[in-house]
Amino acid sequence: MIVAGVGCRKGARAADIEAAIVAAFDRAGVAASALRLIATSAAKGDEPGIVAAASAIGVPLALIPQRDLVAAGIRATTRSERVMALAGVPSIAEAAALAAGGPDARLIVPRIAVGPATCALAATEAGP
Repeated sequence: MIVAGVGCRKGARAADIEAAIVAAFDRAGVAASALRLIATSAAKGDEPGIVAAASAIGVPLALIPQRDLVAAGIRATTRSERVMALAGVPSIAEAAALAAGGPDARLIVPRIAVGPATCALAATEAGP
C-alpha cells in the first residue's frame, strides 16, 4: 500500500495538492493509481484543498494526531526548521505518510515541494 503524506501552506488549492502528489509518484516511477490513502496532520484537517484533493482522487483522508506525527517524525529524512517550529515535526508530509503507513512503512519518496504543497510517499509491506 502506498500512502501520500501531504502538507501545505494555509489556503493551498486542491490543484496544488494534486500536483505535489503527481510529482511524487513521477519521482517514484510508480503509477499514481497505486495511491491508497492521503494523510496529513490533524491540524490541517480543515484545509479545504487537502480535503478536496482526496475527494477528487477518490481515496480516504487520514488525519494524524500530533503525538503520532511526532513518533513517526523520528523516521523522517527531511528536516525543515520552519516546520519544526510551527508543527513540532521535521516534515509534516513525511511524518504523516510514515504514521499512516504504520511502524513498518518506509519512505519511497522523501518530501518534495511543488508550489505551496509538499508530498512524501511511504510504502507498507503490502506495497512496492
